[in-house]
Amino acid sequence: MGNLHVTKLSKKKDKANYIHHLTKDIEALDYMIDNDMIEKAPIRIGAEQEFCLVNHEFLPSGNALDILKDIDDHHFTTEIGNYNLEINLDPFELKDDCFSQLHKQLKTLLNKAKIVAEKHNTKIALTGILPTLSLKHITIDNMTPIKRYYVLNEAIKESRKQDFDIHIKGVDELNLLHDTVMLEGCNTSFQSHLQINPDDFIKSYNWAQAISGPVLSACTNSPFLFGKELWSETRIALFTQSVDTRANSFLLNEKQSRVSFGNSWETGSITDIFKDNISRFRSLVTAEFDQDSLDMLHNGEIPKLNALSLHNGTVYRWNRICYGVGGGKPHLRIENRYIPSGPTMKDEIANMMFWVGLMVGRPKGEDNIHENMDFKDVKSNFFAAARYGMAAQFNWKGKTVSSQNLILDELIPMAYRGLYKMGISPKDAENYLTVIENRAKIHNGSQWLVKSYRNLLKSKKPNEALQVLTANMYLKQEHDYPVSSWRVLDQNDHTTFNIDKKVLHVMSTDLFSVDKKDSLELVIHIMKWKNIHHMPVINGKKDLVGLLSWKDIENNIKDIEDSTQCVQNFMKEDLITITKDKSIREAQMIMIKNRINCLPVVKGSKLVGILTSNDF
Repeated sequence: MGNLHVTKLSKKKDKANYIHHLTKDIEALDYMIDNDMIEKAPIRIGAEQEFCLVNHEFLPSGNALDILKDIDDHHFTTEIGNYNLEINLDPFELKDDCFSQLHKQLKTLLNKAKIVAEKHNTKIALTGILPTLSLKHITIDNMTPIKRYYVLNEAIKESRKQDFDIHIKGVDELNLLHDTVMLEGCNTSFQSHLQINPDDFIKSYNWAQAISGPVLSACTNSPFLFGKELWSETRIALFTQSVDTRANSFLLNEKQSRVSFGNSWETGSITDIFKDNISRFRSLVTAEFDQDSLDMLHNGEIPKLNALSLHNGTVYRWNRICYGVGGGKPHLRIENRYIPSGPTMKDEIANMMFWVGLMVGRPKGEDNIHENMDFKDVKSNFFAAARYGMAAQFNWKGKTVSSQNLILDELIPMAYRGLYKMGISPKDAENYLTVIENRAKIHNGSQWLVKSYRNLLKSKKPNEALQVLTANMYLKQEHDYPVSSWRVLDQNDHTTFNIDKKVLHVMSTDLFSVDKKDSLELVIHIMKWKNIHHMPVINGKKDLVGLLSWKDIENNIKDIEDSTQCVQNFMKEDLITITKDKSIREAQMIMIKNRINCLPVVKGSKLVGILTSNDF
């Protein structure tokens, strides 16, 4: 989807033209492979850095286009959310200190972005999912106002013909209906690219699949979404569901998701992977195509395969095959899409080196990994890593082994051997692979976030704890010390930045509620059992319709004759409410002025929290 000038594929003529160019691109790629035109050496690496923009309260800051305009650098581009941007780093030849050089360029570009962002009262945060994101940040209003994102949104919605049903179950559970693809904007990643010799491509691709679970387990950094503790790498579950073009139905849906790990080993040719994607997933968008790729080849030109690249940009394999042209030469590469952003630049470069080292360090005995491992074990390993991170157990070559033991005993030594084989400097290799080793022994990003957040919840309500967590994460990122060296936050930690206390920071969200027709006797017992002084009353549509207070019950206890009395006879219907974004000072003044000890917190007519005098 890198092409900015896309339109929804709807007219028959456009579809026919697009399919023509798509099939010609496949034929052209086959021709280049068969005629040994694909570059084999030198091997290069590259990366894409997605990052979040936050304000002084560490909430999403929707000013990406303004900052992008002032940065004025071709390395930077937009993302679907107006609080995200992306950096496309230059390719580096895989040798010597290339990882340090990549790190240096990343630091230079991020510093450039930070200087501009500061002028817009904005900070930059590196994290797989920003902990302070809330539902209001994923509306269509927060989509970056560029045509291609709206076109993609419309095309996917039209394909589904229903809203997105998001259900992720971890320690907590998220169950949500949403009407746009903006949930994709919650995810930020550090995508690594490795150029692959076409003669070795299928073996390398299968190996990339095999090592995905163990590599991901060391890199997880996204345990939270909307305040819910879900998977160690929640991005994996969220991205799969947020752009799913399959509609829910009463029939068993055998179709594969556009975001996929795959269902089997690859045993055909390179173009068979592209052909499989085209066969499974219909094109969503199109663009203008001037030249036929085969004609270009016959005229001595190297085609960019724009139609194929456009289709490939809407199919999101976690290990994605990519075609590109650099220096006038065509090449193939594997894009690693499952590693999240953060927690620091050094952590990201270490993740990339670990993956690249394993890719180029593949033992000869693993050339036919598809004969030695069941693909279902490999796929199971990947999702186990996404769910449990470093706590995952893997099925590895017929044995059950812990993530920690596999990484320390087998994979890190393998990565060293691969890097040395490619001429990477020992100093560089040790500098970054030690980061992975320490993570396996101490904690990775998701473990630090979870432990710190749980501690903060001992003294703070969830929204304040998430802001304090994000603020401290930002402060530690600024030093670029690896996450394994970060001290876990305790309940007394706060932030040096001012957070304007609002209702959402102190309100209670773990609520009990009753229906107006419920038995008053039952409700009285619930209030006694749970020590509740104010019981909200909601209807079948979840609208707040009344409030029952213990004082009202005590004052009218003589009127409660038997269990036939219902809540409706005693609740208050003329309610004073407040919204969660109001200041605590305003809430206090309302309660004092009206001589009340409870304020229901609402969004429209829906109850989202309760604020009582005890909360102050």
